[in-house]
Amino acid sequence: MKTVYGMHPLCASFAPLLPTDIGKQNLAAFIASGFDVVQCHPNGQAARKLARLAFEHMGDPFQPFIYGQTNFPLRVAVAENIGLVMYGEDGEAEYGGMVKEPRASRSPEEHDSQYFSGKSPEYWEAYGVSSQELEIFQTPRGSAPQIHFFGYYKKWDPQENFYYCSEHTGFRPNPERTEGTYSKYASLDDRLDGLHYYLAFIKFGIGRATSDSAHEIRDGHIDRPEGVSLVRKYDAEFPRRHFRAVTEFLGLAESDALAIIDRWRSPEVWDGDRLRYQVE
Repeated sequence: MKTVYGMHPLCASFAPLLPTDIGKQNLAAFIASGFDVVQCHPNGQAARKLARLAFEHMGDPFQPFIYGQTNFPLRVAVAENIGLVMYGEDGEAEYGGMVKEPRASRSPEEHDSQYFSGKSPEYWEAYGVSSQELEIFQTPRGSAPQIHFFGYYKKWDPQENFYYCSEHTGFRPNPERTEGTYSKYASLDDRLDGLHYYLAFIKFGIGRATSDSAHEIRDGHIDRPEGVSLVRKYDAEFPRRHFRAVTEFLGLAESDALAIIDRWRSPEVWDGDRLRYQVE
């Protein structure tokens, strides 16, 4: 007889900086479906300050959330003496990044280069953010747990994940298509998400539709001609739906925010406001 030992996971969640209603509903449904969740809501003033600085100096107001979603599970593990942290997918391997040799485990030391663009939370002390404000965003002190990615143990297929979560945890997609792409179910719990992906398009010429369609081509859900068509149609779409709320959160006039966005256009990618290449 084969004995199977199960786990009862403690889910660690870092709250979105600008949460959406659908995101709140999905988290509540997830908890109600049978999971224990501990969630961190960071100091609102510190999060806002960091988002504004990251927008101006990194071209991404989403960076404080990236610190939190990366480091908060480690902080919970150290505090509770938990030896294993399992993230979902390895984004660097799944969506294009710095991973040269994909592997299931990581060390906290690698997060600085792979997720923080060389700017760890401590970097912002030079810009007036106190060490006390930064603490919740930082890698914890103490014995580091093992870090693994579930996507190396089960094929990471976003569309199939959506179907599974809809059936088992009551997950619901957006009622309307997500700006910048054609899907309705991915990365929809923070009003900052749209600008995060749009800034990637501004900096690299690769937007959200490119990321989604490339994955779905690899997964066999669409073919390449359909993917090319979707990229041409949606990649350059500006995230207008939450733009006013985002600029108010950042403490910026919309015109000033647009000027900062425009400043991140790379001359290697852009000729004025025109892309130097087009996906074929």
